[in-house]
Amino acid sequence: MALPADKMPGTLDASNAPRVSSLSATVPPPSFPPLPFIPRVPRPPMTEQEIMLRQMEMGEDFWKSCPMKAVMAGGAGFVLGGAFSLMMGAMAYDVPVGMGGKPLSDLPLREQFRLQTRDLGTKMWSSAKNFGKIGGIFSGVECCIEGLRAKNDLYNGVMAGCLTGGALAIKSGPQAALSGCAAFAAFSGAIDFYMRLDERPPPPTDED
Repeated sequence: MALPADKMPGTLDASNAPRVSSLSATVPPPSFPPLPFIPRVPRPPMTEQEIMLRQMEMGEDFWKSCPMKAVMAGGAGFVLGGAFSLMMGAMAYDVPVGMGGKPLSDLPLREQFRLQTRDLGTKMWSSAKNFGKIGGIFSGVECCIEGLRAKNDLYNGVMAGCLTGGALAIKSGPQAALSGCAAFAAFSGAIDFYMRLDERPPPPTDED
C-alpha cells in the first residue's frame, strides 16, 4: 500500500509545523527624550566698518599664506635671476663666439647683435628659472616649517635651506643632495643670522 505524497519520508507538512513567535513584535522600539529647545539668537548685521575690517583681515591672511609666499618669492627670484644674468652677460663677450671660430669683433654688426641677443636671452632665461625655483621652494618650505613649529627663529631658515638644497640636487645622487643640503643650510643660516642682528636686545650698561 503506497503512502500519500505528504507522508513520504523526507517531506514536511507545513500545516503541522510548530509556529515560532517573532521577537521583533514583542520588543518595543527605543525611546529618546525630546531635545531641549534652543532659541536662535539673530546676529545683528555688520556695519560698513566691520565689513571693511573683515575684508582687510581676509586679504592679509591670503597674502600671508604659504602658497602666496612661494609664488611671490618665486616671481622675485625670477626677476632677480634675469637681471643678474643680464648684468653679468653684458660683460662676457671678450672671447670668440662660433661662426668658424672668428672673434665676435670681426663679425658684421647685425650678426654680432643677433648672436649676443640670442646667447644673452638663453642665459637670462636659464638663470631666471633657477633663481625662481630656488626662491619659490625655499619660501614655501620655510612657511610650512614655521606653521608646524609655531615658531619664527633661525632654525626655520636652516631646515628650509637644507630641504631646498637637497631637493634641487637629488637628481645628481645622494652625495650631491647631502652637499646641497649642507651648503644651502649654511648659507641660509648665515643670511638669517645677519638679518636678525637688529632684533637682539641692546647690551646692558652700567648707566642708571
